[in-house]
Amino acid sequence: MRRVVITGLGAVSPIGNDVNTVWNSIEQGVCGIAPITHFDTSDYKVKLAGEVKDLDMEAYFSKRDLKFNDRFTQFARIVSKQAMIDAGFEKDPDDAMRFGCMIGSGIGGIDTIEQASKTLEDRGPSRVSPFFIPMSLANLAAGQVAIDWGLKGATSCVVTACAAASNAIGEAFHRIRDGYEDVMLTGGSEAAITPLAIAGFQSMRALHTGEDVSRASIPFDADRSGFVMGEGAGALVLEELEHAKARGAKIYAEIVGYGASCDAHHITAPLDDGSGGAQAMVQAIKDAKILPENIDYINAHGTSTPLNDKTETAAV
Repeated sequence: MRRVVITGLGAVSPIGNDVNTVWNSIEQGVCGIAPITHFDTSDYKVKLAGEVKDLDMEAYFSKRDLKFNDRFTQFARIVSKQAMIDAGFEKDPDDAMRFGCMIGSGIGGIDTIEQASKTLEDRGPSRVSPFFIPMSLANLAAGQVAIDWGLKGATSCVVTACAAASNAIGEAFHRIRDGYEDVMLTGGSEAAITPLAIAGFQSMRALHTGEDVSRASIPFDADRSGFVMGEGAGALVLEELEHAKARGAKIYAEIVGYGASCDAHHITAPLDDGSGGAQAMVQAIKDAKILPENIDYINAHGTSTPLNDKTETAAV
């Protein structure tokens, strides 16, 4: 089997707008949670979110791009540019047909949908923008990134809620390992701190409603009471090992296995015994041909909700 490595990184998040800043913030224990500023929360129980801060969009986009790209697409384009530059790639690579793009998003352009709905109600159907549909579709982030860089391999979007980016990375890994592409730009992007999205998650009783940022997201804690909505994006350049070595690329890490499963149980609640999540981990271990004792770190979902944290613990 072909080996797959990571050769480029990009990040925009509530704790930094590039990889180095994000990593430094993690090391220093910086908290990106703060009162919501994107809209007035006077009528909301939920007051906190992880908003992207101090991001100079004009350094990346023209005014037209800012107007006709949803925020989640803007994030995806920024982190993709960071990752491509980090990996040493330029626009329109020579092997463009062997270079794909897979960027996940759970919700896509919900802000665009909300704004278009308001326009329809206030001004009528003739005033709805012709850019409404392409701006709102979840796969348009991947499509726009492919256009930005001239990538002509498989270009797609995984839409699996909180797992979208992880699934996108896993599927991109398999495409390279199985020989369909040599390089994949992959990751995820989300921008759902909007009135409708927050109202919906609030009604599900999934979000934390307190105002103490130090106790707002406390997964696996006995006092956990819901998650905090965040926004941002992350991108990886995945590359076949020999392809990366041939061009002298720096290599951050190797991806060796991927697994995915489904509880087939409930639209929001996981199986009590955690067997669905455990199956995905077992698949990844088998796919990688390693042993459980080879693993020294697990990046948990950790939603800080009573059901998830209990069943995820059981799964592990």
